[in-house]
Amino acid sequence: MRKNKTILWYLVIALAIVVTGCKKPVPPLSERIAKAWSPETVTEGSTVVFTKGGASNTRPGYSNWRLTLNSSGTATYTEFDNNTFTGQWEVQGDTRLILKNLNPQPTGSGGTIEFTISDFTDTRMTLTRTTTSVKTGGTINKYTLTNP
Repeated sequence: MRKNKTILWYLVIALAIVVTGCKKPVPPLSERIAKAWSPETVTEGSTVVFTKGGASNTRPGYSNWRLTLNSSGTATYTEFDNNTFTGQWEVQGDTRLILKNLNPQPTGSGGTIEFTISDFTDTRMTLTRTTTSVKTGGTINKYTLTNP
């Protein structure tokens, strides 16, 4: 009887190890980021200019801002002034998002806009533009985005 309990105990432990060890791996960021994103908050330089649902936003046009990253590698980027650009996107090293071959070319971009990804979950991310934006007066902009 004691031998059966020992064998049963080992089987329970082995089953627990197998069950906990069979978790699916987390997909890479390049797969998880492929969604439509809209701003929760936007900071231009050091000034918060937009908060979703805010009544006194300095730039209410950010309610139009969208970033759609398709799994095929195509991107659609709509700025606060409602101008829309299409092109491709890629992630480099889980910390950089690059929009490239944008058509038409956003003002002063040469067709490429790069962002640093500082936080990411499946429903929220924070992007900081790596170069200044001509449209916002030469500021570095930070976007906290949500999906949906």
